[in-house]
Amino acid sequence: MPLLYTSVKFIHILLAIAAVGFNASYGVWLSRAAQNPPAAGLLLRGVQFMDNRIANPAYGLLLLTGLAMVFTAGIPITTFWIAAATILWLIAIVWGAAMYTPTLRRQIETLDAKGFDSPEFQQLSRRGTIIGLVNMVPILLILIMMVFKPTL
Repeated sequence: MPLLYTSVKFIHILLAIAAVGFNASYGVWLSRAAQNPPAAGLLLRGVQFMDNRIANPAYGLLLLTGLAMVFTAGIPITTFWIAAATILWLIAIVWGAAMYTPTLRRQIETLDAKGFDSPEFQQLSRRGTIIGLVNMVPILLILIMMVFKPTL
């Protein structure tokens, strides 16, 4: 049992590093796109690829490995830090799927159709930045729950 738990925990931590690390890198890539308009399409598509193919699947697997650890260790899912992290995970996933992903898609479509300097593209860029920053709040709170394991 301890080896199973430790193995799942190792995978869980790797997934968290990948998911949060890729998300944190988006700001760098988007900043590079803003500084180099001819490369903006490539850079935005790179962010979209990282989000769709690496970060988002890692977040899904984080839920599965987290639940596997809870059940393997026999920790009640109602434990405050686990329940809070699960609710925050749900908020982050819904916010990302409903807000960030469509905004990024529209940003790429608008860049292709109207260009980097168009007001529509610039507005979507600002919107994407704000949405992305807001989505990092529950993600960082999840990290706090996982590291400090606060109780009520």
